[in-house]
Amino acid sequence: MTRVAAIDCGTNSIRLLVTDDGTADLTRRMEIVRLGEGVDRTGRLSDAALERTERALRSYAAAIEELGATKVRMCATSASRDASNAADFRAMVRGILGVDPEVISGDEEARLSFAGAVRGLTAAAPYLVVDIGGGSTEFVTGTDSVAAALSVDVGCVRMTERHLHGDPPTAAEVAAAEADITAAVDRALAAVDGRAAATLVGLAGSVTTVAALAQGLPGYDPVRIHHARISYADVARVTAELLAAPVADRLALPVMHPGRADVIGAGALVLRVVMERSGHDAVVASEHDILDGIAYSMIDGTS
Repeated sequence: MTRVAAIDCGTNSIRLLVTDDGTADLTRRMEIVRLGEGVDRTGRLSDAALERTERALRSYAAAIEELGATKVRMCATSASRDASNAADFRAMVRGILGVDPEVISGDEEARLSFAGAVRGLTAAAPYLVVDIGGGSTEFVTGTDSVAAALSVDVGCVRMTERHLHGDPPTAAEVAAAEADITAAVDRALAAVDGRAAATLVGLAGSVTTVAALAQGLPGYDPVRIHHARISYADVARVTAELLAAPVADRLALPVMHPGRADVIGAGALVLRVVMERSGHDAVVASEHDILDGIAYSMIDGTS
């Protein structure tokens, strides 16, 4: 049995999964490092963001060594693709982990996200898998494998930085963000035939946090969140509540990760618009996503 370590580094968070077979987690960790902070405006990764990411990676490297993982794969997405100083990021990762980060293509990102999301899912196919990240959102359709995929540059960090400046944001700011999101979502749904899917599956922290809030959970509980079916009415209610609340009130919510409180309104808005434009009256939240797909790729020998 091969013990593998998968790392997913996105615009907002960096996550680690160490597993033997993809069914039992030896450790699953997440840190909000906001690697993509300011990239939309400056085109580069900030020194502070790189330092936060380095601290998280050193902690992950220690866990990987302690648990004895023999294969390590790290995939990096939107922010490290876009930045002018991406070479500094790659050198830092190589020095800590001993492997290069794979700045994967949109197609590979879609394949890994889909594989992570649908393994073990019993809902009706075909699926529309929507992964709401910090810098971008991926739309993937398929049944047993990917049929079509598209990534669009609307994510919770990017939309917050671009539009939602107030605390809480003004109605005009929300309307501007919604218009931006709607245009991108419509383009993506047309490209992947998303309206024909039987089941909408939502991935990543914005979706799982909305699912936790919709269920009124007393704390963040991955077991209760994974494969929970959340209605459009509940998503719309939670989105309205988040966008009307200042960050301090969001921080007080028992399920809220402190690093997500300032961007969760935008993430929830993306989810609500996806449901409206795709015609799905419910979303199945998944705790398994690209991170699990990265691990499966090593276990199944497809990496």
